[in-house]
Amino acid sequence: MRLYLNENEFIETNEPLDLSIGLQSGSKNLRAWYVNPPTFEPVRANGFIGCVVEGGGVNFRDVFFNPHGHGTHTECHGHITPEVVSVNQKLKIYFFKAQLVSIEPKVLENGDEIIIKEQLETKLVESQIEALIIRTLPNTKDKRSKNYSDTNPPYLDLSVIELIESFEIQHLLVDMPSVDRESDEGKLAFHHAFWNVPENPNDKTITELIYVNDEITDGLYILEMQMAPFENDASPSRPVLYKIHKK
Repeated sequence: MRLYLNENEFIETNEPLDLSIGLQSGSKNLRAWYVNPPTFEPVRANGFIGCVVEGGGVNFRDVFFNPHGHGTHTECHGHITPEVVSVNQKLKIYFFKAQLVSIEPKVLENGDEIIIKEQLETKLVESQIEALIIRTLPNTKDKRSKNYSDTNPPYLDLSVIELIESFEIQHLLVDMPSVDRESDEGKLAFHHAFWNVPENPNDKTITELIYVNDEITDGLYILEMQMAPFENDASPSRPVLYKIHKK
């Protein structure tokens, strides 16, 4: 289906570009934050077997996983506040104008890999984007199955906040486990600044652990934020891009 954005631009809904990483049982699944692999287990109770291969009438599995540690997820400021805040209550609009940028993090003397404001500001070309998508380079395929725990992955320097605020970006998507350093003594400075916590928390979202195929070029897109309706600070999500065509 063709959907027109205005008189001169449109998207094709049958040409989605999926940025999510699927969830699967076992050690091949992506992991971060020292969590065990997710498990999909057939229910077995009172003679019932939730597995067709084992003789049951249906497949009926319990799924145990962590939204933050096992794959693509979207989170709200409830991730860092004492009160319980649901991302499902914060994300109520699902289509946004977005820009995808690819950046090779800067390596500091201590070995940290960070993305700084100066790297981003030369790439942002549209003053009215609502979402920013960052693909880190090199874009290795092991991002889809890597165990990030205790690897000190790349993260965003606090200077990026100034740029995000000046462009009024509401939704930030990254292919890293976190926008903050893996071990930062629990400060989570970027999270706090992005959501303006504790002063005046906003309704912005952060989506982490996406994967952007090399075939998807940098540029402007329409982003659709698909998300499971979990009443939790974070939920599994499927960000989808649509190329903007011109007449």
